[in-house]
Amino acid sequence: MYRREALQRVAVILGGTIIGAEAFLTGCKTEEKKASTALSEEDVPYLDEIAETIIPTTDSPGAKAAEVGKFMIVYVTDCYDEDNQKSFVEGLNKIDEASKKKFDATFMKSSPQQRHELLVELDKEQKEYQKTKKKEDAQHYFRLMKELTMLGYFTSKVGATQALRYLETPGRYESCIPYKKGDKAWA
Repeated sequence: MYRREALQRVAVILGGTIIGAEAFLTGCKTEEKKASTALSEEDVPYLDEIAETIIPTTDSPGAKAAEVGKFMIVYVTDCYDEDNQKSFVEGLNKIDEASKKKFDATFMKSSPQQRHELLVELDKEQKEYQKTKKKEDAQHYFRLMKELTMLGYFTSKVGATQALRYLETPGRYESCIPYKKGDKAWA
C-alpha cells in the first residue's frame, strides 16, 4: 500500500466517524431543536425598552441604538439552556405584572422614571436571590436580562466605538497609560 492510499483511507474512516456519528446515534432521525421559548420579533421593542432603562442614552447612545433586543432574542434562543430560557420568558411577564401592580400601567406605558424605579427594585431582588440560589437552579430573570444587556451593548459597534475608547488600528503596545478620572474604558 502506498502512502497516498493509506492517507485517503484514514481520511474516509475519520470523516465517516465524524459525519456519520449523529445519524448513528439518533438512528438516522434528525430532530430540529425545539423552541422552548415564545420569543419573537414582536418582543424586540419591549426588550429594547428594558435594555434602554438599564443603559440609557447619555453622551453616548443607549442600548436601544445598539439593537440589544434583537441580540437578546438570538442569545436566549440559541445559547441558554431550557431552564434559563423559561426563566427569561417568564421574567418578561413578571416585569409587566410588577409594573401594573405598582404603577397601574404596563412597563411600556409607564414613564422612564417609573421604569427605572421598578428595575432598581428587581435588581435588589435578584441580588437576594443569588445569595440563596442553589447551583442547579435557573438564574434570576432580571440578572439574565441585565447580563445580556451589557454583553449585547458593549460587543456592538455602538457600544465598542462610542461608549468605550476605541482605536480601529492600534499602534504599539503601551503597558502603562495614564488614567484620568472620567476617561472611558478601552474596547
